[in-house]
Amino acid sequence: MVAARITVNGKEAPISPAAPHATVLDFLRERGLTGTKEGCAEGECGACSVLVARPGVNKPTDWVAVNACLVPVAGLDGQEIITSEGLATVGAPGTPATLHPVQEEMAVRGGSQCGYCTPGFICSMASEYYRSDRCAHEDQAGSADADAEHGPNGFDLHALSGNLCRCTGYRPIRDAAFAVGTPAEDDPLAQRREQSPPAPAVTEYAQDDRAFLRRSTLAETLQLLRERPDAVVVAGSTDWGVEVNIRSRRADCVVGIDRLPELRELRVESDYIEIGAALTLTEIERRLDGDVPLLAELFPQFASRLIRNGATFGGNLGTGSPIGDSPPVLLALEASVVLADADGERVVPLADYFTGYRQSVRRPGELIRSVRVPLPLSPVVAFHKIAKRRFDDISSVAVAFALDIEDGVVRKARIGLGGVAATPIRSLATEAALEGRPWSAQTVEAAARELRSEGTPMSDHRASALYRSAMLGQSLLKLYAQTTEAVSS
Repeated sequence: MVAARITVNGKEAPISPAAPHATVLDFLRERGLTGTKEGCAEGECGACSVLVARPGVNKPTDWVAVNACLVPVAGLDGQEIITSEGLATVGAPGTPATLHPVQEEMAVRGGSQCGYCTPGFICSMASEYYRSDRCAHEDQAGSADADAEHGPNGFDLHALSGNLCRCTGYRPIRDAAFAVGTPAEDDPLAQRREQSPPAPAVTEYAQDDRAFLRRSTLAETLQLLRERPDAVVVAGSTDWGVEVNIRSRRADCVVGIDRLPELRELRVESDYIEIGAALTLTEIERRLDGDVPLLAELFPQFASRLIRNGATFGGNLGTGSPIGDSPPVLLALEASVVLADADGERVVPLADYFTGYRQSVRRPGELIRSVRVPLPLSPVVAFHKIAKRRFDDISSVAVAFALDIEDGVVRKARIGLGGVAATPIRSLATEAALEGRPWSAQTVEAAARELRSEGTPMSDHRASALYRSAMLGQSLLKLYAQTTEAVSS
């Protein structure tokens, strides 16, 4: 077995002696690359972000920004990363380095004060700088992206939604983002996009009776899970990384599945869309390109771009959390999960998947292979996330709607709820109160009263039970106000 190695800023280095649970952040800092900082250790501040060479959507390779504090370094065995130090061009000995265009703009526009958050901002900005479908708009006011969060250079400020700054203020950072141009033809990182990313490595990394393992095929992985039912399965590690950092959890065996080709397919069939469980939310968003409108509403509200660059549907459903943002949406879409083990596969409606708090019908040794969304899609959809922050926050309440309204009558209603019970749930009583009735203020007000009584909301530091119930009813009234004009026209 080849020793586990990682390429950092163009130089290959052994992962040993890092522990199997060690993060990319710890690995880099122990090797003197201290531009990568630890701020929160939860993937919420972005001070630790680095660039990873990943399979591209429009080019062979995309430079993707991820939270180095969450990803186990063993999970990047054979992969290639760039840190903030690696963006500058180093000249001959004794000569100063040439700043990267992103670094240059941050410097001249005053985008840094204490500097703690700056390297993370730089890496997130560089990822957007190298986004292959980013293009400048000669007249931003007449462009489709004309708003305060998109620059005339095509820069999407949502790329920085996972980066926090405590002292500089965001205006000079935004100014720097909107001032960067396009990569030069001889830019080595731009040229690197034209080549394939590193192939997934088969990994057997063990130390002190703990191991990080990766197999090359789904069949081999399922056999491994049969042999090691105690193993923790990780893809983006956006949940497990927090457990390791904040709760000091350690696993005897971690199995990486994020690079399995069988879990990274996206297929559109005549009667359903199948989404691989290990595709990141960013990859799904860009590949679907708005073809599933309810998912298109979900993605911008799901954590931050840094998190979406690692998070997966498989992971979000696999944790069984009652406050995950994707389950309400997938419930409203009447999705099913395809579960696989060494003996075969089975398809389970998501409405039957959750059995209790962080519990599901998934058996030991089973993986979520994919999520199936049936076609056709309901035309009237909405996702309402009630949280204290606009981005990168946990929902107090999440409500997803998918309605078929014909001739002013609700023919079909599917409503998914999160944050109001021990599991994500379908709002069956409210659906029944809507179906077969006119889409009118009277119907909606009666259904909203029903919706307020759904679930068993609790009071905690995010919201009271009374507030959660009130927000359920208010979300339906909001949907009616938003859609009445569109439905009648």
